[in-house]
Amino acid sequence: MKPFLELAQSVKFDSKGMLLSKDTCLRYIGRGRSAYVFRIGSTYLVMKVFLPERTREAKEEAEIYRILQKHPSYPALHGAGENYLVIDYIKGATMYQCLNSGMEIRDEHVQQVDQALESARRKGLNPSDIHLHNIIIIKNSQKIKVIDVARYRQQKECSQWEDIKKAYVKYYRHRYFPKKIPRFVLDAIAVSYKKNLLRPLI
Repeated sequence: MKPFLELAQSVKFDSKGMLLSKDTCLRYIGRGRSAYVFRIGSTYLVMKVFLPERTREAKEEAEIYRILQKHPSYPALHGAGENYLVIDYIKGATMYQCLNSGMEIRDEHVQQVDQALESARRKGLNPSDIHLHNIIIIKNSQKIKVIDVARYRQQKECSQWEDIKKAYVKYYRHRYFPKKIPRFVLDAIAVSYKKNLLRPLI
């Protein structure tokens, strides 16, 4: 396997943040607001490469992963540089994917997320931006992993996870609530939530 720095330097973006090129061993997984994510070949490692204007977040997220390093519900950090970090590759489904596919989300999954976030708070962090794409249920296991921790030092309070829990109890656990939800419905719910249109329903 090539050095992490060499792999990170192979990733090129255009002026609009679109991916132009990368090393052939980097297997595209997805992208977020600040970075692209790749699996490194067939290894159990993931490289997150940040856009040029978001490199400060690369350093911030790496530092937070180091603080959380020994907690079983967070991926281990294997390397980091100016614009990248390398963490565990987690084989599983995000809670968003579970809702879209009909895979069951259980009470124990919710409890594990609570425990992971509380552990972060005990270390002086303030978990924020906790949403369905950032929680992975590991395949062939009832364990979860929480990813994307860059905003765990925000000062403002984030109620997103508490709102997800309320919706889980009030709606998802209801006997007749559909456990498989189309992507366009999930995306519409997310947009409405960001606009504070769902507050009366939670």
